[in-house]
Amino acid sequence: MADAPADLQEHLARLVERGLVTHVSRPINKDTELHPLVRWQFQGGLREEDRRAFLFTNVTGAKGETYDIPVLVGGLAASPEIYAAGLGVPVEEIGAVWVRGVAKPIEPILVNEAACQEVVHTGEALKERGLSILPVPISTPGFDAAPYLTATLCVTKDPENNIQNMGTYRAALKANDRLGVRMASRLSGAGGYLHWEKYRKLGKPMPCAIVIGCAPAVLFTGPQKLALDVDEMAVAGGLMGKPVRTVRCKTIDLVVPADSEIVIEGIIDTTQLEPEGPFGESHGHVALEDFNMSMQVTAITHKKKPVFISIVSQVTPSESSVLKKVAYEPMYLEHLRHVLSVRGVKRVVMHEPLTNLRKVIFVQFEKGTARTEVWRGMQGAATLQAQCGKLVIAVSEDIDPNNADAIFWSLAYRSNFMEDILMTPYRASGHGPKSGRAAEEGTLLIDATMKHDMPPLALPAEKFMREAQTIWEELQLPRIVPQSPWHGYELGDWSDAWTGFAKAATDGDWRRNGEATYERRHGNLKPETPVRNVEGRKK
Repeated sequence: MADAPADLQEHLARLVERGLVTHVSRPINKDTELHPLVRWQFQGGLREEDRRAFLFTNVTGAKGETYDIPVLVGGLAASPEIYAAGLGVPVEEIGAVWVRGVAKPIEPILVNEAACQEVVHTGEALKERGLSILPVPISTPGFDAAPYLTATLCVTKDPENNIQNMGTYRAALKANDRLGVRMASRLSGAGGYLHWEKYRKLGKPMPCAIVIGCAPAVLFTGPQKLALDVDEMAVAGGLMGKPVRTVRCKTIDLVVPADSEIVIEGIIDTTQLEPEGPFGESHGHVALEDFNMSMQVTAITHKKKPVFISIVSQVTPSESSVLKKVAYEPMYLEHLRHVLSVRGVKRVVMHEPLTNLRKVIFVQFEKGTARTEVWRGMQGAATLQAQCGKLVIAVSEDIDPNNADAIFWSLAYRSNFMEDILMTPYRASGHGPKSGRAAEEGTLLIDATMKHDMPPLALPAEKFMREAQTIWEELQLPRIVPQSPWHGYELGDWSDAWTGFAKAATDGDWRRNGEATYERRHGNLKPETPVRNVEGRKK
């Protein structure tokens, strides 16, 4: 059973206990230094398990501002271990928790008093200081036009059925009491944008509450593409195994998590849009200036001692890509196995570096899986979500889908491009830079599974590689991280006799092998005639 933290600060305390937080107490400029510093753990070659959350306790601004609110970056998903801690489960149980949370949501409960409303700013206080009290970092210094709220839960409500939606959307600081909000319009649906359209038709402004920091399980629902008209607060309860405590906002008719760190309440104009951007986007390019929503802030509420949270997005790998990857992959696997009943599928892996998960998907299959099942699996992965699966590649179970070199090896030797490729038209171009982009593109499916037995991979067998690694470490040579494949293994086209030859060779008895082959000489052959053509396949 999950033991999910009830709020962000409980989660942070658990991370500290596990040694997963780097504390930075020296002055750090939020506008020029903060995000670039954390970005190095993604761009500097650190292993995933070595990434940490960063807690900045001495935050300054470009104009010499100082802040008494600490900033947490990487605290949601710098690594799968940190993400799992937010759900209160081991990494290997993340998928099961998501399947349960979606299948068995738990309705939230409403309380009258909440920690997120210990301090309330309204009226003239907003114009005088308002958003400027928050240490909002610049995510992509040198390109972004403003500090941006990134780790958001933007809460809106459908004016027709009163079902709330929580989405993760960026919000640019425009004034002490105004934000520029980007709620994307996509084929797969963005709840906030659809709500805005309904309010616009009614001729009314749209209430919106932006939550900054709450229980990770609640925040995790924002980036996920759940079905429309599903109350994410109830799904979050399902993830936590208990209802989320909620409270009514002070100035608008919405409810938010009661144990949030900071809540920004406001009204979004449905009659006028305001230029917003540029901003470094999660697809890895800078989103240029566009007309987007303008939000007038009506209140800022927060705990007496809140923690401000921000996420590293932009070029992947990033914190935002880990947020999606650890939930998307098990949900795709669940869909293929139990909704489509595809046989033989073992893993679904979404390619993360640079491509940002959505475009490239690998589906791994057991050896001997029927070709029809391989193609059903690829088609299911390509069509589950409109924005995911432009390129889907099927591989066999010996291929590590996280190793691009292994993928290329599989493409080079296991796929026949005359019969193992299918391109279909009419896919929406989806999440990506707008410059010069067509509205439609195609889907490419490639079967790179092993379709017949092959000779072993030509690396020393596992036993000898492990023994050599021990010697390497005894010699105190530079630290190595094994890259799959790091030892040879059989792929079906092999015989017991050849295993005996290999053992004799490593035992120093190679002359005995020569004696055996001398006795098997044949005439009227050409060099490199396969033995199986003369003697039959060896077993």
